[in-house]
Amino acid sequence: MSCFPDFPIPEDFPNYLHNSKLQEYIQMFAKHFNLVKYIKFKTLVIHVKKRPDFPVTGQWDIETETEGKVESGVFDAVMVCSGHHVYPNIPTDDFAGIEKFKGRYFHNREYKGPEKFRGKKVLVIGLGNSGCDIAVELSNVASQVYLSTRNGSWVMGRVWENGYPWDMLVLTRFDTFLQNLLPTAITDWLYVKRMNKWFDHETYSLAPLNRTLRKEPVFNDELPSRIACGTVVIKPGVKEFTETSAVFRDGTVQEGLDYVIFATGYSFAYPFMDDELILKCRDNTVTLYKSILPPRLEKPTMGVIGLVQSLGATIPTADLQSRWFIRVFKGLLKLPSESSMMDDIDEKMGTKLKWYGQSDTLQTDYITYMDELASPIGIKPNVPLLFLTDPKLAVQVYFGPCTPYQFRLTGPGKWDGARNAILTQWDRTLRATKTRVVPSSQNCFPFFALLKILALPLLLAAIFVVFN
Repeated sequence: MSCFPDFPIPEDFPNYLHNSKLQEYIQMFAKHFNLVKYIKFKTLVIHVKKRPDFPVTGQWDIETETEGKVESGVFDAVMVCSGHHVYPNIPTDDFAGIEKFKGRYFHNREYKGPEKFRGKKVLVIGLGNSGCDIAVELSNVASQVYLSTRNGSWVMGRVWENGYPWDMLVLTRFDTFLQNLLPTAITDWLYVKRMNKWFDHETYSLAPLNRTLRKEPVFNDELPSRIACGTVVIKPGVKEFTETSAVFRDGTVQEGLDYVIFATGYSFAYPFMDDELILKCRDNTVTLYKSILPPRLEKPTMGVIGLVQSLGATIPTADLQSRWFIRVFKGLLKLPSESSMMDDIDEKMGTKLKWYGQSDTLQTDYITYMDELASPIGIKPNVPLLFLTDPKLAVQVYFGPCTPYQFRLTGPGKWDGARNAILTQWDRTLRATKTRVVPSSQNCFPFFALLKILALPLLLAAIFVVFN
């Protein structure tokens, strides 16, 4: 689910990659496509500004620094790929008394390992993926870990039904179709039911305040067990700090804290832009058409890649954003008027607020967004046609996981290996975990499944008798 769409991750790699494995994969990709010779490493971008003739040429003056040497150059296009995990955010103004705290506090970006926390009392603030990962790891060595959250969050396991990765079972075109078809009340109920399938979040003090918002869940297979064992204690938001304690919003106090770790996310900015209004063109927020293009540029020669956030993998999303932007830059995709682009942005903002709530990030539904970019390029899978011409593939595309290969089946950038990659995706997923030969079990026909089959005709017959 996380690979480049024309370069599958090696089948002997685990389904969830350690950062070293992900780095290895990216290096393999760069080598395979002979990209390294085009990359200028260890280079700081100092300034990006429009050239005086920008309305005609769309070109940019760019100043860079490499090993102390400053250079200037003229570029035809700029792609800003710095994402939204840039500057550590410690909102000290929200935590009265933190300056009095005699223990140590820092952002989770500084966290490098658990050893120095052995036997200590640690408060982790922030119920995101980083905060939960750190809390779980520290619970093996710390005397006690407290995990503070203002709003709660859904927690999902990486391992889903029958041991498959969660996103291969959740991110399907069929699921997206049902979400768009069914009334909001029903989809909200189904969403909450699915989130509580593993364990009841209220019982574990994790339930979000607004349970129906589709914000990105936390993925952590160990957190519920650590809460059950008491090594991690969930606490509400912090009201204030004293020299040695934290006072929480429910009035409880935790004394004797040694460390406070702020897992409070990141902010992003564009200090290299001489004119930040190019990106922040309204209310000091990033305003982008299709979450990529600044709508008020005279020439569409700047794209922002990877700022959008969805319940999907970053690499295939950034890949498709790049393909869309390049076609716009080359004039192969015609843009609507500026007012139409702003209207589209406003409409997307309304949808975002409804589904995801207030947030600085550009949140969106993964498959809907990918299809929105793919359609004008001509690479969105034509599912009805596939059911007529290639039913076997169509079933996998529609009911199976929306793997990146789907966007290389046809059109510009078509990859001949895409069909086979889709048809073998389940086998390759299982191969990553089948590292020991185990004799196949002699599965008898499930008794309850047989009961259901036998009961169905009887149920239909009873309904027929009642209504006739």
